[in-house]
Amino acid sequence: MPGSPCDAACVDTDSVVVGDVEFATRLAGVATVLLSFPVVSVVTPTALKSTMQRRYAHALLRCCGMRLRVIDERGDASPGRIYARPDDGVLIVSGHVGWTDIIAIAAVQPVSFVARADLVDWPVLGLLARKMRVVPIDRAKLRTLPDVIRQIADRITAGERITAFPEGTTWCGRAYGTLRPALFQAAIDTNTAVQPIRLQYRNEDGSLSTTPSFIGDDSMVASLLRMLRSRGITAEIVLAPVEQPGTSRRDLATRCERAVRGQVELDFAAHGVLESEEARNTHKTPVPAVETVAATAQPVARIA
Repeated sequence: MPGSPCDAACVDTDSVVVGDVEFATRLAGVATVLLSFPVVSVVTPTALKSTMQRRYAHALLRCCGMRLRVIDERGDASPGRIYARPDDGVLIVSGHVGWTDIIAIAAVQPVSFVARADLVDWPVLGLLARKMRVVPIDRAKLRTLPDVIRQIADRITAGERITAFPEGTTWCGRAYGTLRPALFQAAIDTNTAVQPIRLQYRNEDGSLSTTPSFIGDDSMVASLLRMLRSRGITAEIVLAPVEQPGTSRRDLATRCERAVRGQVELDFAAHGVLESEEARNTHKTPVPAVETVAATAQPVARIA
């Protein structure tokens, strides 16, 4: 089973500053979003569903006190600040910090996720997971892995955007695990490009925030309450250049891991993780000089 040394000591609490009135307003906002989403989803015309889903994701981010920043590093050939053009299947891979990853990624463009099998039973996220048509994976039952890979392959062949977290577990964001190669086989089997994304959470001063981390013995309720009281956090998504599948899933995983990590601030010593040669050569980089936008109910392609 994938494991991480991150625990409650990794989690920042400095961002937990919202007062009771704003907290109650945010909590009511989450309830409104979750209760209205199924109804609105049914009555929304197919052509408008993508915009509607992005707006709901933005609304949830706003309830969690977050802004969204999207940076596109793919050059002139990119489809805009989205993962892929409509009806183009793609496998999206990212590091994994917490449940807010799902909301931030969906705020860029609606996607489905490879997620733990019990996610549909979680409070708050369970309903969204069912609507997003998650591909369930039980990492304790490796014999089911070929079927999961087959489902991913079938769905990206059908033009769907599927997001996976190949680390297999959550880390605090100041240290991270290895991207395991198994799920990359779906891209190789279908000759589908992979879109790596670099997802980080930053405080107002540009430093990495671990407040959204869902690690250790953290419960879903405690994590949600912490986020509802947070302020000044930006979910930063960097769209790294697309990686072609090639013929080796291990090579593909290595290339995507390099893209997903980029140059980040690392603190391996605090987690008991041996530092790699590549990590030792990384250095702290300034926050990119791009506009930070509020997580409003507007299409991200227009505002990010």
